[in-house]
Formats: sequence, C-alpha cells, structure tokens
Amino acid sequence: MSDPRKIHYEENKLAKRIRRQVGEAIADFGMIEEGDRVMVCLSGGKDSHSLLEILLLLKEKSPVRFNVIAVNLDQKQPGFPARVLPGYLEGRGVPFRIVEQDTYSVVKRVIPEGKTMCSLCSRLRRGALYRVAAELGATKIALGHHRDDILATFFLNLLNMQRQMPFPSFPARCAGRRRICSESRSGRC
Repeated sequence: MSDPRKIHYEENKLAKRIRRQVGEAIADFGMIEEGDRVMVCLSGGKDSHSLLEILLLLKEKSPVRFNVIAVNLDQKQPGFPARVLPGYLEGRGVPFRIVEQDTYSVVKRVIPEGKTMCSLCSRLRRGALYRVAAELGATKIALGHHRDDILATFFLNLLNMQRQMPFPSFPARCAGRRRICSESRSGRC
C-alpha cells in the first residue's frame, strides 16, 4: 500500500500544475477580464466539474475580479439524476441555475432511429445556453472538454464538413513550368 502522504503530495502537485496552466491560458488569451460574469456549463461529467473547481480556485487567487455561476441544462433525458447537481452546488455554496428544456423529445422525434443525434442536440443545447447567458448577464460562457473530446469533435466536424461540402480540386502545376494551369488535367498544358 502506498503512503497516504505521498499520494496527497502527488495529488496537490497535479492540482497546482493544472491551475497554473489554466491560469496561464486565461491570461495569454485574455479569456477572463475584470468584472466578467462567467457562466460555467455544468453537465455533471468530470470535465465540467473540473472546470468549475479550477475557476472557483482561480477566482479566489486571481488579481482579476470575476464571478462564476454554474448552469445545468436538464434536457429531460431518461434516467438523469436531477437532484444531484443542485445538492452538490448548494453544498459548495456556488450560485447556480438549473434550466429545464425537453430537447430529448424533440431530437427523438426529428432524428430517424439509428442516426446520430449529436448535431441537433448540440444546436438545441447551445441555443438554450446562449439564451440563459443573456438572461443572467453572463459575459463569458465556459464549457469543459478534455483533449479526447476536443479531438473527437474536431474530426467529426471535419468529416461532416467534407460530406456536406466536398473540398474543391485545385489546379495542378504544369510539368516543367512554374505557373498554375487549370487545364493541366486535360493534358493541354
């Protein structure tokens, strides 16, 4: 069995590194400014929970003053534990809002069985979150995604974009010439 002090030390070291890197990214890209009201979209997953915790810690130590409000969109998916997040946020003393919008039924009605629901669900979710951000006076919206999610989303969007809009064929360079010729495929160049 490992020494509990060593485990605690390693956990603290990792937490400090993550906070430092997030703080540097926020500063480098001007993501949070003085007086911002940051709406943290909390799904219930580890990504958004981690983001909320990091922003709460940074809020306490940052020279830039900002506020955080957690928002959860209850999309009425079967089996979603609706009381877990409010209980957690109340216990932490985090201001929050739970938004109930039955996007699940809409997606199930519109998307044929066996087809992916992600794009429609995502659009409906974003629309609801933008509306809530405006109602709350949020100046920034924070979404938690880990690296694997970001890569998966990138490639899904790339492949979907290619299916909807094929990449144009570019004219080739003529053999032995420096100019681009649109007729090079026909052999007349």
